[in-house]
Amino acid sequence: MAENDDAGRGPLSRGGIAPQPLFAVAAVLLGSFLANFDSRLTTVGLPDLRGAFSLSFDEGAWLSTAGIGSQILIAPAVAWLATVFGLRRVLGIPSLVYAAVSLIIPFVHDYPTLLALSVVHGLLLGTFVPATLMIVLRNLPIRWWVPAISLYSIRVGFALDTSSSLVGFYVDHLGWQWMYWQSVVIAPLMGLMVYLGTPSEPVNRTLLREADWGGMLLLGAAVSMIYAGLDQGNRLDWLGSGTVMALLVSGVALFAGFLVNESLVRQPWAHVNVLFSRNVGLGLVLILLYTLTSLSNSSLVPNFLGNVVLLRPEQSGMLLLTYGALPMFVLVPISIWLLRHFDTRLVVVLGFACFAAANLWGTQLSHVWAREDFVGIVLLQAIGQSLILLPLIITLLSNADPSRATSFAAYIQIMRLGGAEIGIALMQVHSFYLGQNLMVGDADVGAMAESG
Repeated sequence: MAENDDAGRGPLSRGGIAPQPLFAVAAVLLGSFLANFDSRLTTVGLPDLRGAFSLSFDEGAWLSTAGIGSQILIAPAVAWLATVFGLRRVLGIPSLVYAAVSLIIPFVHDYPTLLALSVVHGLLLGTFVPATLMIVLRNLPIRWWVPAISLYSIRVGFALDTSSSLVGFYVDHLGWQWMYWQSVVIAPLMGLMVYLGTPSEPVNRTLLREADWGGMLLLGAAVSMIYAGLDQGNRLDWLGSGTVMALLVSGVALFAGFLVNESLVRQPWAHVNVLFSRNVGLGLVLILLYTLTSLSNSSLVPNFLGNVVLLRPEQSGMLLLTYGALPMFVLVPISIWLLRHFDTRLVVVLGFACFAAANLWGTQLSHVWAREDFVGIVLLQAIGQSLILLPLIITLLSNADPSRATSFAAYIQIMRLGGAEIGIALMQVHSFYLGQNLMVGDADVGAMAESG
């Protein structure tokens, strides 16, 4: 019985201690920041990319979906791949290929080729964040965990708050191509840090022979299809679209197949039993809530300033950089101090309270708001992002067995990449139903249009 339970939790994930921890921490920093930057750059910079590649609105939408959907396809399996093949192989080789693909994409003018390269680009990018987290869990001494996880935890907020400024700078000063070409420099540097900072590991041929390839493919395909259906739903009229329905139904069916597969195979890759470990399931729910509640910085502020106030990314990005990204260098040390002196649950609650205050403030939004009216919201979001993710990760690690990290990491990546899309889909559905109550020519609508 114990043996079956042990198998159900997934393969052991232990690695040697990093010979040069500073290089390992640098790899964590570069890999996690690169992944979040590049994901945001292609979203914020999509209008410029459509113009540069001469794409229609529909072609641009599928380009974005393909890039992020392919990340979701590979990300859940990365922790297992790192356990079997070693981090040097999983991060080092993809970093070089990623740099080469990033170099080539701006020269492509054929849409099918561009779409195919974007899928490859996304697959490679999808390895970076989960693999860099595995460096912390497998190779760093425990005394290095807090500073490394601190850098890892601020990557999300920092990327959200600096991507608009960076896109604007590239487009206005260096050329849109640098949205891709920055990776030509950063990705190989990350690979070098991985080589210097992680030990050489042989391929675990025992685990390779018992690989649950079917489970990995089923889960990756399921969540990427569901993501694509949600991402295209608003544009294609949700349940009125055969494409959206096919993606959603197929994704749910594949996920059901994954659950059946994990209950039948002898060595399950990501058995759902891990979700019922003490506090782990609740921790994953909190990660989902964190992703949902932080959407005001990633969606509300840049979208309103871009679509309503008509600011360029560089103009709106200065707000996010000044009041969102830069304060994190002060806020994260404060978060570490709070964790050393107070219960982690209190710190998490304080962070969510800041998110709640920011989102409540955002309900007062009107057409007369200017860039400066968002300062308070952005600052509250920065405080929330600095106070939530670090204690949340530490809490999850303290309640999970790091030697069984592969199953756990698979579900973290689903929450990380899918949570934002769930929130955006909910906002789009809500917007659609609000629009059902507005009539063209209505007096109130006309009054608002005239006042705007």
